[in-house]
Amino acid sequence: MITVPEVTEEIIKRSPFLEDGLSRDIVNLSSLARIIQPQIQDKLLKEIKLGAIVMALKRISARLKKESSDLKPIFEKISDLTVRSNIIYNTFDNSPEMLEKQQILLQKASQEKTAFLTFTQGVFETAIFASSVLEKDIKEIFKSENLRFHTNDLSSITIILPEEAVEIPGVYYSILKVLAWEGINFVEVISSFTELTIFLNSNKVDRAFSALKQLG
Repeated sequence: MITVPEVTEEIIKRSPFLEDGLSRDIVNLSSLARIIQPQIQDKLLKEIKLGAIVMALKRISARLKKESSDLKPIFEKISDLTVRSNIIYNTFDNSPEMLEKQQILLQKASQEKTAFLTFTQGVFETAIFASSVLEKDIKEIFKSENLRFHTNDLSSITIILPEEAVEIPGVYYSILKVLAWEGINFVEVISSFTELTIFLNSNKVDRAFSALKQLG
């Protein structure tokens, strides 16, 4: 049987802003309980006392505050953010020749000392992020492939995380939540072991950089 705490947490999870407010202890729990009480009662099909919802919110708030404190040492170790500009983004349908063409493009990119290039291959399509200096090469090498999407004038912000971040839940969520708070949309996110790279429109990179710098 589903419980009041479970339904309460389900409602809170739908809103990153509520989660953040609870973790910062800036939300009036009684007021919030009154707001979400009808939703909980509709879900459980019975009358629920306000006190039970407040108690559930207190437990969620305590857990979120602990998670936030666990993340603080991780973000304090972020020493630098790397920004790249003039990036283009192409997505192609996968094909039998895709890997071979990627190798050709890699060879071209190796001749450009400052060129940036990364591939993300999914089940049905492959995304290519590259410096604009490689745009002509991409058009030529992949001209017979089905182009699903193209955009240019992107920038990227790369965050170098400490190795222990891999073992801490919520790191990526907390980083992207900062952008959500600022109303900044991003095009794509890619990651490796200790690097997280966020691609976004160039006209938003300054705001995003300023917001992410506050993490530490």
